[in-house]
Amino acid sequence: MLIEAFLEYLEFEKNYSKHTIQAYKTDLMAFKDFCEVEYDQKELAEIHYNQIRTWIVSLVNNGVSNRSVNRKVSSLKSFYKFLQKIGEVTINPLSSHKALKTQKKLQTPFEQKEIEEVLKLINDESDFVSVRNRLIVEMLYSTGIRRIELINIKEKDIDFGKKAIKVLGKRNKERYVTVLPSVYKTMEEYLELKKAYQKENVEELLITEKGVKIYETLVYRIINLYFSRVSTKVKKSPHILRHAFATHLLNNGASLNSVKELLGHSSLASTQVYTHNSLEQIKKVYNKAHPREST
Repeated sequence: MLIEAFLEYLEFEKNYSKHTIQAYKTDLMAFKDFCEVEYDQKELAEIHYNQIRTWIVSLVNNGVSNRSVNRKVSSLKSFYKFLQKIGEVTINPLSSHKALKTQKKLQTPFEQKEIEEVLKLINDESDFVSVRNRLIVEMLYSTGIRRIELINIKEKDIDFGKKAIKVLGKRNKERYVTVLPSVYKTMEEYLELKKAYQKENVEELLITEKGVKIYETLVYRIINLYFSRVSTKVKKSPHILRHAFATHLLNNGASLNSVKELLGHSSLASTQVYTHNSLEQIKKVYNKAHPREST
């Protein structure tokens, strides 16, 4: 079956995560069901663009957002690229398709003052959980790494001499992030406390009180718990710390290319979303400082 072959290709050749592969499978099976019901067509290699367009229209009419439709179409486009590669189709029916227009979601990053207030909340505590939580906040903010990247860091990924950490990003792309001296100090404190909880078969840097690897929902709860005490922002998640990292760097003069590399983005377009918040800050400075502002 072509869908199964494609999913195996994503798993074994592209090294996609199980979560990503499941998302592709869901999209493709939904499209396959649509073609069977609407056109009595079971061979996806024989589908043409007009049929795909009807599917897109049906999604929109059923209230699916343009952003979600584009994601589903992207899954389909990748599938037909694969079929081209193995010679099942000669032309990708989606090669000329234009994505539906979407409104970019702008996340409001935490302010530097809010982050400092959170660190004050946990700076005075010296027990294992508090020091670990402080390290989580400091690492997310000072490196801009993703939540999944954070929980997968192993102790062997840390270069203590260079004060750098090897991070495994999307599509198994490796990069190094530097560690600030203050974060390095917290890490040393944490590693000393960790010895009492560490289990032999656990390689990850960050663990729970039970000695096992931390998990995504725990990291979310930690960030939400502390930032709820100092911030009124609607969204308080690890990803907002990533936004804060990028925005604060740009506000302080870092180049877009440098921030792109630090975030592990494959294209500059992904990084440019952060320039909006940076420009807003520049406008405030301009309006306050320009001699004709009050005229």
